[in-house]
Amino acid sequence: MRLTGSPTMTAAAAAGTPWRDISIETGTGAVPARLYGRRAGRGHVPLVLHLHGGAFIGGTPECGAFIAALLAEAGAVVVSADYPLAIDHPFPFALTAALGVLTALAGRRAALAGRGAPLYVAGEEAGGNLAAGLAMMARDQKSPTLAGQILVSPMLDPCLGTASIREAEAGACGCKYADGWQAYLGSPQAADHPYAAPLAARRLKGLPPALVVSAEDCLMRDDSVRYAAALDAAGVPTEMNLLPAPTEWPDALAHLLDALPADAAAVQSRSARPPQWAGALRAMFTRFFETTGRARPVASPSVP
Repeated sequence: MRLTGSPTMTAAAAAGTPWRDISIETGTGAVPARLYGRRAGRGHVPLVLHLHGGAFIGGTPECGAFIAALLAEAGAVVVSADYPLAIDHPFPFALTAALGVLTALAGRRAALAGRGAPLYVAGEEAGGNLAAGLAMMARDQKSPTLAGQILVSPMLDPCLGTASIREAEAGACGCKYADGWQAYLGSPQAADHPYAAPLAARRLKGLPPALVVSAEDCLMRDDSVRYAAALDAAGVPTEMNLLPAPTEWPDALAHLLDALPADAAAVQSRSARPPQWAGALRAMFTRFFETTGRARPVASPSVP
C-alpha cells in the first residue's frame, strides 16, 4: 500500500477530516483510493472499505467524501476506493475489484487500524449495492470475515417499481438510475444474481450485522426497508433507520461538494455548515461500530 499526497480541502476537510491518496495493491493490480482517519494510541479501531455512489455509471471517491468523512468521525479508519464504472465494465467487474481491495485491507488491518480491528463494508447508492454484494461474497467464500455492513440509500432492485421511486417520478427510460442499472447488469440474466441485485437474494442467513439507512423522501426508501426486513427475517442483526424529510437523498449524498466553498476561511461560514441529517447519521455510525465491534468477529457460518 502506497501513501501519497497531503491533507486536502474538500467536503471531508470541510467537516474537519483530512484525507490522503493511497494505492491499494490487489491481485489484479493497483486500485486508487483515499484514506481517512487514523488510530490514536494503542488498541484498534474499525476499518471500513467505503464505496461511493454514482448509479454505477459515474462518481469518484470525491463524490463519497462527505459520507467517508462521517464514518471517520464516528471513529473508523476509512478507505474509500475507486472502482470500474459500468459503462465499460458491467457486472461483476466493480464487485471483483472491490473484493480485491477488501481482501488487501484484511491483510493490512493491523497496520491501518490495529491488531484485531473489525472490518466493515459501507457504501451509498450504487456503492451500497456493492457493499451488500461484497457481504454476500465474503460470506460465501468464508473470507474475509466482516463485522458489519453499512448501506446508505442503497440501490438494490433494478425493477425500480416501488412507491418511493414513483413519487420521485424516476425509474423510466432515461432516468439515470434506470440507465445505470442497464449498464451495470449488462444482460437480463444478471438481474437474478443476488450479488448484482441483493433484493433478489434468497439466502441471507449468515450475513454480517447490517445498518441500513434511508430517508422519508429518498427514492431508495422502499427498497431499503424491504431489504432490512428480509435481513431481519433471515436472522441477521439489522438496524433500519429512516431520516425525516427533507434530505434530497440520494442525490444530496454526492452533491454536497457543489455547495461547499473552495477556500478554508469560507468553510467556517454558515453556508458551509453540514446538512441537518449529518449529525444523526454520524451518531448511527458510531452506535453501530460500538455495538458490532466489541467482540472479535467470528468466521461466517456455512450456508446450505
